[in-house]
Amino acid sequence: MRWAWLALLCWPLLAAAAVEVVDDAGQRLQLPAPAQRVISLAPHATELLFAVGAGEQVVGAVSHSDYPPAAREVPRVGGYDAVDLERIVALDPDLVVAWGSGNGTRTIQRLRELEVPVYVSEPRTLADIAAALERLGTLTGHGERGHERAEVFRARWDALRRRYAGAEPVTVLYQIWNRPLMTVNGEHLISDIIRLCGGRNAFAEADALAPSITREAVLGADPEAIVASGMGASRPEWLDDWRQWPGLRAVREGHLYHVHPDLLQRHGPRILDGAERLCRHLQRVREVQP
Repeated sequence: MRWAWLALLCWPLLAAAAVEVVDDAGQRLQLPAPAQRVISLAPHATELLFAVGAGEQVVGAVSHSDYPPAAREVPRVGGYDAVDLERIVALDPDLVVAWGSGNGTRTIQRLRELEVPVYVSEPRTLADIAAALERLGTLTGHGERGHERAEVFRARWDALRRRYAGAEPVTVLYQIWNRPLMTVNGEHLISDIIRLCGGRNAFAEADALAPSITREAVLGADPEAIVASGMGASRPEWLDDWRQWPGLRAVREGHLYHVHPDLLQRHGPRILDGAERLCRHLQRVREVQP
């Protein structure tokens, strides 16, 4: 009888400790208590976890998880496209934050078969990033911190939205890579940022999220600006290959720009730094228009 009464007294505390969210794939995830051993399977997920204050709970991460600097010390579990499942299981996580389109369905399904709790991150809009801060904060016991970071993110995003509302549209090619020549379609998060800046994605109607396109298609679209990412902080040499076509509007007017890929292609809080740079580039296009 004593144990029965003790269970009844503790039940509200146990219930209060449980956390539940819905991830970007629409799956409901419930944990009996906030996660204390978290593995991140994408660099952007690592940044989100550190942003909400859960950095010390991250016990594993994939390669290229290098921001903030403390993330470089986290043990590696492979790359986002080739994770080490044995290593993940050995680290005994109570939560894995996966990347839907990066890790792939098979990897995520295998983790679930191994009874590892999985949160799928797949942000397609800036609103999704703010929501991810709140959800990951909840899952790791940092709900208040996650909400605060989300509100700061939303306020900064709203300031950009108000600043460029009604701006003259600028047609943009966002170039991920040169061989093969790759861009993003209208469903990609980078397209959401292009729209935020008053831009228009030249390949918004493409079927794939990150399609390969032809040089002829770019010449036909004749974008007013070409924005390239490349591999790091340095402007990629292949961006200037477009100068071979001086009739292209972006070339003729000198609108070939570079934004560090970590600031636009990693879907974490720093993406607004990339958005500000992209918006400034597109504003420069408007300022030189006749």
